[in-house]
Formats: sequence, C-alpha cells, structure tokens
Amino acid sequence: MCVSIPAKVIALHGDMAEVSVSGNTFRAGIQLLDDVREGDYVLLHAGFAIQKIDPGEAEETLKMFREMNQDGE
Repeated sequence: MCVSIPAKVIALHGDMAEVSVSGNTFRAGIQLLDDVREGDYVLLHAGFAIQKIDPGEAEETLKMFREMNQDGE
C-alpha cells in the first residue's frame, strides 16, 4: 500500500522543491512532474512529488487528516 500526502509548493530550487504540509516543511524531488510552480499542490510520497492535484482536493484531504488527528487525542 502506498500513502501520499498533499503538500503545497512554497519554493523551487532546480529539480527540488520546498513543500509545506500542515506547517511543516520538507524538500521534495520534482523530477517526475512537468511545470511545477510555487503555490501548486502536489502529492508527496517518499520524498518525491508524484502528481499535481487540485487545491480544493488538497485542502479537503488535509482537513480530514486534521479531524482524524483530533479524534485520536
């Protein structure tokens, strides 16, 4: 099973991007995608952006993750 999480691209550095997930930042390889821009949302898996996704879909998924985390407290 593969798990990927939505991440917002906040900066580009060649074939790497700085991405944000719930306030945490990570470096992600963007070699698998074309035309990635700051502000895009991508699915992040094992340190790589594997797909660009719709911002609304990304926000909805992140909202679900936050709600699941709150239920587990």
